[in-house]
Amino acid sequence: MNTDAVPLSGPRFQNEPARLYREMRAEHGAVTPVLLDGDVPGWLVLGYRELHQVTGDPVLFSRDSELWNQWDTIPGDWPLLPMIGRRQPSILYTVGERHRERAAMISNALEASDATQLRRHAERFADELIDAVCAKGTADLIGQYAMLLPVRVLARLYGFSDEEGPSLVAALNDVVDGREGALAGQRHIAASMTELLAARRVAPADDVVSRMLADPRGFTDEEIAQDLIVMLGAGHQPTAAWIGNSLRLMLTDARFAASLFGGRNSVAEAMNEVLWEDTPTSNFAGRWASRDTHLGGQNIRAGDLLILGLQAANSDPQVRPVGDDLSVGNNAHFSFGHGEHRCPFPAQEIAEVIARTGVGVVLDRLPDIDLAVPAESLSWRPSPWLRGLTELPVRFTPTPALGGN
Repeated sequence: MNTDAVPLSGPRFQNEPARLYREMRAEHGAVTPVLLDGDVPGWLVLGYRELHQVTGDPVLFSRDSELWNQWDTIPGDWPLLPMIGRRQPSILYTVGERHRERAAMISNALEASDATQLRRHAERFADELIDAVCAKGTADLIGQYAMLLPVRVLARLYGFSDEEGPSLVAALNDVVDGREGALAGQRHIAASMTELLAARRVAPADDVVSRMLADPRGFTDEEIAQDLIVMLGAGHQPTAAWIGNSLRLMLTDARFAASLFGGRNSVAEAMNEVLWEDTPTSNFAGRWASRDTHLGGQNIRAGDLLILGLQAANSDPQVRPVGDDLSVGNNAHFSFGHGEHRCPFPAQEIAEVIARTGVGVVLDRLPDIDLAVPAESLSWRPSPWLRGLTELPVRFTPTPALGGN
């Protein structure tokens, strides 16, 4: 075990990651040795250029997790297994032409979703969630709103019933947090996907699952189920954090105070800044070196795990000096990944519609909204992968519910 390796967990990683990334970069350079849960070694790629190199070379830095040289030391109940899987037939670990075919299947299924209906679903579900709290004058915009909205919209797009949303939320949270409930959460999601596929085999509908099942390239139900699990997790958790982080920024930063209740340009600015500064998917596992190589001044062995430090790369001073303008048009961040395993463009569009609608409905529905606790008391989730708040307590003048109007 590398004695200089930095644990990818703990209070500093959770609460002040930007400072920690600066220290890691100063001590180790653009690629830092890290330890995952159980002292499992890996490399965190902090440099923007190095991350671009890793994600742009799928041969040298493969998505094939079978290459990992640590499998003999990984216990069967390791809580990070749902995020670093083995022998999973999902798109995450597929390489080459088969990956490109599966990416096309997913993109086509998502792109066929009606954009107008998507916005209507997002607005309706957002209004229903606000209806549940608006008369009280207080709310937690994470647990009672942001963590419930994306999965309800996605469940409708995919073909789930509205009633299945809450249990999917709980299971997804457990998986991403990487704690004791991670494996049980993974099993629940897998069972739900299997049931949905079986139902759509019998009775197809106008939804994402049915379109994937109808794809002519001959994917198995197991492959499609695994891809649906990936899509649901990637679409829900980061989008929920994007909503929560954007609302936090608008409620705590004086730059947004004057325009908080005015035009919606400030919403776009806040959302874009969050993608740079509080990247919802802060780290992603990962890539595996197919042979011995050098990266960022480090000797990488064949089979070593490289974790994509998306948040750290976004703030790399070599490419983005301190104080750099984060205008709405600056989209050169890594928040959606890069290379052939980048988040599909239709999925990015869906996430943006849900997030922008989610933020906008809060600002429209809750007058004189303000934080109910000091900003410095807000806490971040302990996930090594996700940058999101545990709670966002707010207060506001009570208003009547819309009542479905």
